[in-house]
Amino acid sequence: MAAYPKQRPILRSEQVCVDNMKRIQISEGLYVSQLVYGMWRIGDDTDTSPQHVEAKIQACLKQGITTFDQADIYGGYTAEAILGAALKANPSLRDRMEIVTKCGIVAPVGRYSDSLVKHYNTSREHIESSVNNSLTDMSIDHIDLLLIHRPDPMMDAEDTGKALDGLVQSGKVRAVGVSNFRPWDWQLLQSAMTTPLVTNQIEISLARIEPFSNGDLAFHQQHGTAMMAWSPLGGGALMSAEGELASALDRLAAAFGVDRAAVAVAFLLKHPATVLPVLGTNNIERIAGISKALDVNLNREQWYELYEAALGNEVA
Repeated sequence: MAAYPKQRPILRSEQVCVDNMKRIQISEGLYVSQLVYGMWRIGDDTDTSPQHVEAKIQACLKQGITTFDQADIYGGYTAEAILGAALKANPSLRDRMEIVTKCGIVAPVGRYSDSLVKHYNTSREHIESSVNNSLTDMSIDHIDLLLIHRPDPMMDAEDTGKALDGLVQSGKVRAVGVSNFRPWDWQLLQSAMTTPLVTNQIEISLARIEPFSNGDLAFHQQHGTAMMAWSPLGGGALMSAEGELASALDRLAAAFGVDRAAVAVAFLLKHPATVLPVLGTNNIERIAGISKALDVNLNREQWYELYEAALGNEVA
């Protein structure tokens, strides 16, 4: 296996896009916005026209949100093409965006409708084919960040690693990472690569706080790699929650003049590890308010107020 590549530290750029939105350097020459717009529900909207999709993109760009998160499987393998139609209609959008996408999940729908069972495929052949499909569907000539969507129990690290290294070398992909990997999954794949893995997208929120104590955050902080946080609002559960956590969110929301969502996202941004929340909604007004989380600067006691409420008890 190849030697474990030395990680470059994550650099927090001093450049501010709009208002307080920072750009985070995750690899050589590649910066992303500290808040990411998730497009997993884009195919669920009643209006998937290029014009409506562009309106969502423009609402993000106006706030300095330049990074957009996709996956080949979203919308039953249709979401990338929906984005692609908008980029084809207005090609100038592409130069203002960083596009993240994922591959590796094969579900018996869409282009894989003849599959007998849902499964993972992290073979070199499948990854390369998926990237070609994604480039075609999104009408782009390169992907800024490609992630392996789930850890694959059948993964051949050497085969997967060669695929990722080759895609970066070819220019089809600028940087690579993973999603939902635990530290040992990460280490296995990285040990077979010469290209550094630059991020891990995991589920983390006040509704799922295990990564704060199970070693995930500590591992990536140690290695200087950013973490992307999917479902940072607990799939909407935090918005309708009751009890002590809800009370804590409401108290702080009132103090900062924002809503619960902004406080919940600010909780993640406050952590010294580099956490990039991925937020997805089809509502234009809600998209326009995503960056309000940047107006919330929690102090240590306020952070622990939320953490203990999520735990259900005070720390020992």
